[in-house]
Amino acid sequence: MNDRSGEDRRQRKARQTREALADAAIELILEHGLAAVTVEAIAERADVTRRTFSRHFGGKEAAALDFTRADGDRINAALRVRPADEPPLAAYRAAVRDWLTDPEAPGARRRAPRRALLALVDTEPALFAAYERVRVNAQDESVRIIADRLGTDPARDQRPAVVVGAAAGVLTAALRSWARGVHAEDADAADDTDDADLAAHVERAYAVLTGEAALAAPHIATGK
Repeated sequence: MNDRSGEDRRQRKARQTREALADAAIELILEHGLAAVTVEAIAERADVTRRTFSRHFGGKEAAALDFTRADGDRINAALRVRPADEPPLAAYRAAVRDWLTDPEAPGARRRAPRRALLALVDTEPALFAAYERVRVNAQDESVRIIADRLGTDPARDQRPAVVVGAAAGVLTAALRSWARGVHAEDADAADDTDDADLAAHVERAYAVLTGEAALAAPHIATGK
C-alpha cells in the first residue's frame, strides 16, 4: 500500500530518523515511565540532536504514538483504493484487514512494545490526549474518503460520519482490548502469534458489530 520505491535518499533518511525517534520514545517510556522521560533522552537514544527531534515531533507523546498515525494512514490509503461499488462499512472493514496483512507493517517483534505502550494510554492523561488527537485526525480523513466514495458532502450528509464512527469505533475497541492483554514488563515476551492475536481481536469485534446490527434491524424498522 505504502510503496516506498519512489523515495529519494533524503526522504528515506528522514523516514528512518522519524522511526528511530518513535522507537526510542516507546522504549524509554516502557523502561522508565512517561514522566521520567525527556525529549533530550529520546534524541540521545536515537543518536540525533534535540533540534532534529523537534523537526519531526512536537513532544514525547506524539513520538511514542507515531505508529498509530502511521496505522491510520495505512488504513486510509487502503480505503481509498477499495472497489467503488463496495458498501462503505464493508470497505472500511476490508481496509483494516488490508492494513493487518500489509507486508510493510511491523511484525510481532516491533508490535509487542507498541502493544504495551497502548496499554498505558488509559493511565497516562498526556498519552490519552495525544492518542485522541491522532484518532480524530485519522477518522476525519476517513470521513472525507467515504464522502468522496458516496459523492456527497459530509457537512450535509450524516452517512460518512456515521459509518466511520461505527467502523473506526469497533477498531479502537478491539485495539484497546488487545492492548490490555499485555503489561509493560511483558513487552518483550510476545512471540510470532502476536500479529495473529491482533487480527483475531479485530475480526471478532467486527463480527460483533455485524451480529448486533442484524439483531437490531427488525426492532429499528418497527420502532419496537
